[in-house]
Amino acid sequence: MSNYTKLSISTTEEQGDILTAYLSDFPFDSFDYGDGLLNAYIPQEEFDKCKESVEELLYNEGILDYYFEEIEQQNWNAVWESNFKEVEVRNRVLIRAPFHKAHTHYKGLEIVIQPKMSFGTGHHATTQLMVEVLLDLDLRGKRVLDMGSGTGVLAIVAAKLGAESVLAVEIDDMAEESVRENIMLNDVGDKVVSVCSDAKAIEGEHFDIVLANINRNVLLEDMKAYSATLSQGGLLAISGFLEEDVTILAKKAKSLGYKQIQHSKCDIWQMLKFEKIK
Repeated sequence: MSNYTKLSISTTEEQGDILTAYLSDFPFDSFDYGDGLLNAYIPQEEFDKCKESVEELLYNEGILDYYFEEIEQQNWNAVWESNFKEVEVRNRVLIRAPFHKAHTHYKGLEIVIQPKMSFGTGHHATTQLMVEVLLDLDLRGKRVLDMGSGTGVLAIVAAKLGAESVLAVEIDDMAEESVRENIMLNDVGDKVVSVCSDAKAIEGEHFDIVLANINRNVLLEDMKAYSATLSQGGLLAISGFLEEDVTILAKKAKSLGYKQIQHSKCDIWQMLKFEKIK
């Protein structure tokens, strides 16, 4: 089990959100913000490959106050767990960790997520935007794809909202292992299948709804693959990008036969929902 590098950047919370979006193009596993510091975590061996590019990005953004620190993965997990707080979306979905007290009288969905080193624990604005998309849909009898599933929050919510089946695809093996663990924690193993792969995993598949909470570059590259899995009337919801990316992503979707039906945002993060019309 490898050590991790923590990149700590002195910045405002708003600028930290923008930097998070840019750094997401690199193999950072997770981010947190507090006391004027944005912390980004990446496996040491991955960081060695992209250190110069990361430093170039920071320089181009005018960021000079930052430092790197090597930490043991076990210690990092302990820190992450200690900072993990419950998240509630629209008073209808409560996301908590196993070490939080169960809400026995909660009237909505209670999702249990074991916090690990990956996006998608429910705290990030993009995950909450996508949960809201699911809450607005009738998922009964639907087959759902969760691309870039992180810790599996969206896949689990979709299953608990009545989806017939869900395929969760995650390229990072450690994150995908977390998805499998969380599937079991939430007793949705009869509905959710998790695979460690990329868009190749969906070739020849068919879905009624595709969820992709990744980043602009991956979305642009893989949107055609998503389109191939959807029949006319199917829905595609994407997030993980900034306002400046909306136009190019919408244009790409239109070229693939999609009609935009929703644009939402939370903080600086954006969500687009499309219907496949041809």
